[in-house]
Amino acid sequence: MNNPFEFNTEEILHEVKEIRKNVLKMNHGAGQGHTGADLSEADILASLYFRLLRYTKENPRDPQRDRFILSKGHGVGGFYCTLMQAGLLDKNLLGTYLEFDSKLPGHPVRQKNDFVEVNTGALGHGLPIGVGMAIAAKKQNLDYKVYVLTGDGELQEGSNWEAAMTASHYKLDNLIWIIDRNNLQLADFTENIVALEPLGQKLEAFGMEYLEINGNDPGAIISTIESLAPNGKPKAILARTTKGCGVSFIENQPSWHHKVPTDEELSRAMEELSC
Repeated sequence: MNNPFEFNTEEILHEVKEIRKNVLKMNHGAGQGHTGADLSEADILASLYFRLLRYTKENPRDPQRDRFILSKGHGVGGFYCTLMQAGLLDKNLLGTYLEFDSKLPGHPVRQKNDFVEVNTGALGHGLPIGVGMAIAAKKQNLDYKVYVLTGDGELQEGSNWEAAMTASHYKLDNLIWIIDRNNLQLADFTENIVALEPLGQKLEAFGMEYLEINGNDPGAIISTIESLAPNGKPKAILARTTKGCGVSFIENQPSWHHKVPTDEELSRAMEELSC
């Protein structure tokens, strides 16, 4: 099984801009949303769905498919807009985000969308579930990979470290854990809440194969993940991103964790993303 697109970097960058535009429109229309997180993860999600993940549009539950878990479930806006760009979700649903009984609830819900693997939102759950999926693949002799995207503030949840310890014990080299390291969480910078650094040393101490990349560079994301080899170690990729990436007045602003653009701000953002 292959990725249905296999886009190059230039093509993916085009999709990233469209994803960011739609995120802003969607959150503006709904009057709420996690705009900063949605924007920071766009390059990662586009690289996965347009190049790296092996899946079929026709059979979302194909047992051979790669699994993707959005553990940072509050970033679901970026996820929905990625699925729309990939033709896995109807773009006409954009204006229904967060409406009652919508197919686009505020966190990923498996029962609402066939391309959602796991209900997430309670932070610290995605990686443990991903570890279980990776163990299942090994036991069933299936070659699918399990990708888990967590936030960095999310790493203050101890369940992630229990999962990392388990992953290395079972030599889950089919597990690819991507950390959206944008340095911000709900109220402030992560290092002002509960310091995470030195993250690389901690991840290596838990038995992970540790890599660090620019998480807002699809070329770096793709080349790094495509170079991974089975070596008995789960992969931990620290993707250094900018929260609110792509829109100058949103970037690195703690206030934009759960804030949406005004009419004037939306217009300014669209101009920046159209350049």
